Amino acid sequence: MSVLAAIAVLAVLIVVHELGHFLAARLQGIYANRFSVGFGPVLLKYQGSETEYAIRAFPLGGFVGFPDDDPDSTIPPNDPNLLRNRPILDRAIVISAGVIANLIFAYFLLVTQIGFVGVQDFNYQPGVLVPEVASDISSAATKAGIKPGDIVLAVEGKQLGESQAGITLLMQEIQTHPNESLALDLKRGDQIVNLKVTPELGKDGKGQIGVRLSPNGKVVRKPVGGIVQAFTTGAEEFQRITVLTAQGLGQLVSNFGETADQIAGPVKIVEIGANIAKNDAASLFQFAALISVNLAIINILPLPALDGGQLAFLLIEAIQGKPLPTKIQDGVMQTGLMLLLGLGIFLIVKDTANLEGIQQLFR
Repeated sequence: MSVLAAIAVLAVLIVVHELGHFLAARLQGIYANRFSVGFGPVLLKYQGSETEYAIRAFPLGGFVGFPDDDPDSTIPPNDPNLLRNRPILDRAIVISAGVIANLIFAYFLLVTQIGFVGVQDFNYQPGVLVPEVASDISSAATKAGIKPGDIVLAVEGKQLGESQAGITLLMQEIQTHPNESLALDLKRGDQIVNLKVTPELGKDGKGQIGVRLSPNGKVVRKPVGGIVQAFTTGAEEFQRITVLTAQGLGQLVSNFGETADQIAGPVKIVEIGANIAKNDAASLFQFAALISVNLAIINILPLPALDGGQLAFLLIEAIQGKPLPTKIQDGVMQTGLMLLLGLGIFLIVKDTANLEGIQQLFR
């Protein structure tokens, strides 16, 4: 059920994005003849007066179709309500509406969570949690005997305490002591385990042991003082998430070699969402808001096959007074689409191979 909840979150965000494009077109009187949730074979469809609504087999996607290039369309090519015949501003509104819809939806998700569940805070407990250990049997953590769920209480006799600073201290010790043995005091269930781990020298010259670290403790929520505070606090949280997402994207571009392995595909996103749904279902609102903001920011990038790429074509048209030749636009968009599909397939295979259940098949 938790996996279905995570998939449902992604499906809703995609519907919101495509609904933004669709409503922006229809409210301006622009024809839109298809509205599909998902890709692949059609499972269910309904033919409205102007639009075919469909649910397709693979829910992690969707699209709004326009009759401009539909060979079966009976609409005259010079009809002013075809998207391509509208002024640049009208087309820009339609193209950017998906991104705007995702941002607005993310904000109201945060307001809803804060208003009904409360403001999220964290009740720290001693130590640093190790929620995940690299599946590679040759990793330093695996060799040392560190297991998922362990809580690191101390490193080299230094207590990690009850704060976010514990993660910083542990990371510093690991990164600054490559190829040197470090003594760790762990809590495993009700037992205290003492072991030694030797960080490996990474490509960046820093030590690494192959684990993911998280604060140890529990999420707590505090009620807000009314609807006005819910909207205000929601705006602050929305700003924080947006800034962090943009900064993360900037780090990915500027330091791609070291951050590329952190890119996650739909399978990994579903896995994370499933874990959240299983452990703290109320946090699904914030998870959905985070994914919605990411979807918006990524889509607005000026890359082929994304909304930002189409806006870039409109900008060129506005500057030179005429659109780029159709052949050039189609070639760029098709190349970009193939690259995105290739990246998507790669991420799906990579994330699927790293799932715990798949890993156990090969042990």
